[in-house]
Amino acid sequence: MSYRIDRVRAEDGERCRTLRLQMLQDTPMAYLETYQDALDRPAEEWDSRAARNTKPGNTGYVAVDESTGAWVGAMHAYVPGDDPEIAWLVGVWVHPDHRGGKLGVTDRLLDAVVAWSRTEPAVSRMLLEVHESNTRAIAYYERRGFVRTGRTTPYPLDPTACELEMELPLG
Repeated sequence: MSYRIDRVRAEDGERCRTLRLQMLQDTPMAYLETYQDALDRPAEEWDSRAARNTKPGNTGYVAVDESTGAWVGAMHAYVPGDDPEIAWLVGVWVHPDHRGGKLGVTDRLLDAVVAWSRTEPAVSRMLLEVHESNTRAIAYYERRGFVRTGRTTPYPLDPTACELEMELPLG
């Protein structure tokens, strides 16, 4: 299989919606909204989410299966206004049929986001939060150099669970 990594464009609202619904069906614990909430959002919300990726301090990348043109994965990052030294990695997902180190989709997406983060003038580290039960994701992030910071936050959709904060120094 052959993949390319594209930046999300402002006009990609409908494609963002389709991908997000797949994400929520596959790994609901990994996101802070339910499938039904996402399904109920108006088209304008999806257009806004897509456009946000093109604004300063924000980015989003998708993996495209070149044989079909389908979006098969995504990663996004943003620099919060209150701390320009951090890039937050969010909205991470790769379709189950396109996962695995041999295919390299996840690595290529993360490489694109890390490269973008390094172009942001003050960013020195990348942070993410991952559900404590998402062992596959935790193992991947650790293989890529992320370390647990020791901070946790209650998972908003189930406060009996928590999200682990992980960090990747970008120096």
